[in-house]
Amino acid sequence: MQKEKTLFKKSFWGGSKEEKVLNLISKHLNLLLLACKSFKHAFIASDVISMNNILDLEREGDFVRREIITLVYEGAFLAFVRPNLCQFVELVDEVIDEIKEAAQRYILGINLTPYITEECIKISNLNQEASEVLLLSFKSFCKGEDLREKNLAIRICEKRIDEIKIELLKNLLNLEITGNFWHNKILSDFLYSLANISDLIEDASDALQILSVSVR
Repeated sequence: MQKEKTLFKKSFWGGSKEEKVLNLISKHLNLLLLACKSFKHAFIASDVISMNNILDLEREGDFVRREIITLVYEGAFLAFVRPNLCQFVELVDEVIDEIKEAAQRYILGINLTPYITEECIKISNLNQEASEVLLLSFKSFCKGEDLREKNLAIRICEKRIDEIKIELLKNLLNLEITGNFWHNKILSDFLYSLANISDLIEDASDALQILSVSVR
């Protein structure tokens, strides 16, 4: 097993350009985790100023994504690896974009009931947990380890969020929400973005699993 991992590392990492790409992907995933943590802490504290910091993290993440794609197109990795690698990177970037969307909608000043707030905190905790597992999964990938258990852990987080979302929507149908149409539209979009983060993390996890299989 150790010999297989060593051979995997040698064949996949290649040279300095490949190593730089993998380090940048790790940085990208750490930005995703930081965005999840920042959102949760700002939401719990009702801190709009801190919520604005997520917009800066999204811009930094976009810069890292462009660096990765540029290096890949300059010749990092074998040709058959590049499409799956780029797809994974793009999906991670979509997750950060979705966190930014949720943050922007929150900043607009939506009114949340105590019940909605409590459920959103649960979702935020699970989003952070899923992002932590995705980072660990990438570290395992770089070592040539099996990713199935971590992929399953992310699926469990996503399933729990789906269950919370369904109950939340049932509650909203029976709730008299004051405010105009646009407020309620933004509230709906906010809840969609918050719940969709785990869906996108699951997509990124699946892409990493495909990449892992493709390089063996």
